[in-house]
This record gives sequence, structure tokens and C-alpha cells, in this order.
Amino acid sequence: MASPFRVQKLTVAYLFIFPFFLLFAIFGAFPIIYSFILSFCQSKGVGKIQFIGVINYLNLFQDNLFWKALWNTAVIWTVSHALILPGAFVLAYILDGVIGKGSRLFQTIFFTPMVTSSVAVALVFMTLFAERFGLINYIIRLLGGNPISWYGGTGFWIKPMIIILFTWKWIGWNIVIYFSGLQGIDQELYDCAHVEGASKGKVLFFITIPMMKPIILFSLILSFIGGIQIFDEPYILLPWTGPLGGTNYAGLVLARYLHFRAFSRWHFGYGAAIAYFIVFLIALLSALNTRLFRSEKL
Repeated sequence: MASPFRVQKLTVAYLFIFPFFLLFAIFGAFPIIYSFILSFCQSKGVGKIQFIGVINYLNLFQDNLFWKALWNTAVIWTVSHALILPGAFVLAYILDGVIGKGSRLFQTIFFTPMVTSSVAVALVFMTLFAERFGLINYIIRLLGGNPISWYGGTGFWIKPMIIILFTWKWIGWNIVIYFSGLQGIDQELYDCAHVEGASKGKVLFFITIPMMKPIILFSLILSFIGGIQIFDEPYILLPWTGPLGGTNYAGLVLARYLHFRAFSRWHFGYGAAIAYFIVFLIALLSALNTRLFRSEKL
């Protein structure tokens, strides 16, 4: 039986942490549970809810715009991270082995885009990609080329525009993560390899990369979660007038389509179904990545 003093001590402790649980229940747990229930309902406003079962989820498979948004999100994520992850690792490796003591300054420089407002970044890139007066087209003209219609035509250049912005913003975050991982590798492993006469290439592929596997997995999963929820950049970068997501829906991503269906068309149940499809997709691919990296083949 607990002593009165211990009970009083525990009571005081729980009173201190009670505000956290209260706020989490109101702003965390309740929205998660309510939105999940809402995904099985038809709702166009407060108090107008009708249970319809899995119809919202079934309708996803017949929605051409949903599949277009899923395809665009997959392309943007795949291409941008094919640039971000190897590029970040190479730059972090250079910071760790070449720059040395000055690495903190470079880490700060690389990380700056991550802490910069997404709205401000998107507005700057809107200016850079402007067709008539943009800096990029101005440079292309100076080099004798024809200016690019970033927003027009068939919409081909919309995805590269978003990929450039997304890569610029997220590569610094991955550099800092990889650099921290490289700093955590035991120096004795490198010393032993050098004593045995191992080349730099062998040290990289047989010591550095295997030791970095947990960090790479961590970076990959968090990057995937951030990439599949991309919203700010396409929403601000693309014109609000005209087709959703720009010409031929080329810049329509999942989060933007969720926002459109839930808050422009007031289909809250359908929007909730899209949200939980994204949750399922994140959980599935995160589990696959974890299983892949735990394989003995890597």
C-alpha cells in the first residue's frame, strides 16, 4: 500500500502534467478520432453528418483527379529525393572530412532554407520563375536561348519548378542530419582501416555507409513524410486562378487536393478519406523502408 506522502507526491506530479494531457485530448486526440469517423460519413458542415460506410474510400479509386494528384506527388517526391539524399550525403561527407572546423558555419548556411518561411520562399521563387521578367528566363535570354513558359504550354515545366524549390529547401536539413551521423562514427574504425591499408573508397563503402544506415533510414522516412504532405510550395507557387494545380493539373498534389475537396467543395468526409489514405501510405512505405534497411543484404 502506497504511503500518504507518496500518494501526495504523485498527485502533485500528475497535476503538473495534466494541462498537457488536456490540451492533447482537445487538439490532438479528438481531431484524429473525429476525422477518422468523418471519413466514413458524408458531411458538408457542422451538424450535417450522414454515415455512408466505405463509400468515400471506394470513390477514391474512381476519382481521376485523385490519381493525378497521387502521380504528381510520387513524381515530385521521387525526383527531388533522388537529388536531395545523395547530394546531401556527399556535401555532409565533404563537411566532415575536408572543411572540418569551419563546418558549423556551413551547416548554418545549408540549414537556413529550412527555417525560412515557406510563403516567403515561394514568393521569391515566383519572381525567379516569372515568364517575362523572371531572373531565370533573363539568364536564358542572355545565353541566347528561348525563355521557358514555366506555367503555360502543356504544364511540363511545373513539376521541375516545384522540384527545384523543394530540393533547395530540404537538402540543408538532410545535410545536417547526415553530418551529425558521420560525427558519431567511432574514429577507431577509421584508424584500424588505415592501418590495414584500406583505400578511401573501401572505407566509404565498407565502414561509413554501413554505419550510416540508421541515419539514412531516419532521413528517408522523415523526408517521405514531409514530401507526401507537400502543400505550401505548390499552393503559393502556382496561380490561384485557372485549373487546379496549374495547366493540365501538373502541380496538383495530394495535400492540395485534400484542401480543395474539404474546404473549397465542403466535402469534409471525402477530404478525411484522402487524409487517411495519406496516413496509410506513409505507414506502409515507412514499414517497407524499415524492413529493407534491416535486411542483411544491405
